[in-house]
Amino acid sequence: MNGFPEGIERGFAAARQIADAVLLEGYVLYPYRASAAKNRLRWQFGVLVPPEYTAQGGEHSHQRTECVMEARADDRLAVELRFLRVQRRTVEQATANGQFEPVERLELADRVLVEWDEGVEERIELLLPVEELTGTGGQQHGFRLPGVGSTELLHEHGTAVGRLVRRREQVDGLVRLRVEELPGPYRAQRLTVEVENASTWTPRRKTGREEALPRSLVSVHLLLGLEHGRFLSVTDPPEWARPAVQRCRNKHTWPVLAGADGDNRVLLSSPIILEDHPRIAPESLGTLYDATEIDEILALRTAALTEDEKREARGTDDRAGAVVDLAESMPPEVLERLHGAVRGLREITGDSGPEQPWWDPGGDPTVDPERDRVLVDGRSVGAGSRVVLRPGRRRTDAQDLFLAGRTGVVEAVLHDVDGSVHLAVTVEDDPGADLWRAQGRFRYFQPDEVTPLEES
Repeated sequence: MNGFPEGIERGFAAARQIADAVLLEGYVLYPYRASAAKNRLRWQFGVLVPPEYTAQGGEHSHQRTECVMEARADDRLAVELRFLRVQRRTVEQATANGQFEPVERLELADRVLVEWDEGVEERIELLLPVEELTGTGGQQHGFRLPGVGSTELLHEHGTAVGRLVRRREQVDGLVRLRVEELPGPYRAQRLTVEVENASTWTPRRKTGREEALPRSLVSVHLLLGLEHGRFLSVTDPPEWARPAVQRCRNKHTWPVLAGADGDNRVLLSSPIILEDHPRIAPESLGTLYDATEIDEILALRTAALTEDEKREARGTDDRAGAVVDLAESMPPEVLERLHGAVRGLREITGDSGPEQPWWDPGGDPTVDPERDRVLVDGRSVGAGSRVVLRPGRRRTDAQDLFLAGRTGVVEAVLHDVDGSVHLAVTVEDDPGADLWRAQGRFRYFQPDEVTPLEES
């Protein structure tokens, strides 16, 4: 039980569902087995490594959150630093003489056990008067998590067949906080919170990331709460606060308002970019460790794993086993809920016929793909223009690079919702050009990726 005031704890409780998704983002991905390639390179978000490892590993040892808040007199700031601590698990098999020896794989009746790095949740909680952080250079709070080890015996039919050996290394950290009063007619402050890995571990030359992870803070994020005041949005602040918000500098983290129902007393500073007041879909029944959204396909694929694959998933991690159990126990009517949901309805009055979709060019009388033209190198280009293709390297479709120097015919000039212009093109001398044209399938280039061949 923590010492947060009831109002702050209520706000934190609502925000923790999103914070948990941040904490476990990518923790173990489908097919939820240690042998899967994507589960061999983990811990991609919010990793703070020991300071001595930063130059060698290219990762950072600190993060900084800056935001603008309106704290009231005698207000208190609640800080909940949350992260995972890597716990290395090895597997040992029992021998005939009653000893144990390390093995890569141990098969049991219900699971297959292998070496694995587990994530243990850690929380550092602070409750501080705002006035003590103002005008004094702030405060610094250190913490130490000692190294610990444990052993779990494994039995089958009453006989010890092996054991799991777990080890956590010592991790030291710092939390620095300061508050600055902002000038102006409104009572507002800039809050800065820095989190740093302060471990004194010195890596050997060419030490790998796997050795640094047990001494790191993983998936680091902050929950910040005010007892009476409020935080201002980083992306949509009130006009009077916009200059102050723009001067905030956040490093390796992104703060968003996270209170329920528009409550601005809670802020989540996350290594993953989110929108203000993010929510988990109410249809979601459990964590799939893949972002903040439900995924029907993940549930279906998990339920379709073979029995051997499920045994390996259960032996990989307790959280992976819970996903398998969830998929197996999901009744059809619950799975159907994951297929889609209507978030809002609006009334349609009158008999104006079917409404055109917002993305249909025909819905905007100011554009006409077949008649619109665009200037390229001072020449007017539109449907029927012949051009030389010069695809740029910034394009994501590598196949278009093979068309460099070929000629094509512009079929339409298209405008997207972001205001960009695209040319729909068929390639000359392509034996399938007439078929692509009939089906409305084209190659797409931006105006600076073509050179006009003739006046049009």
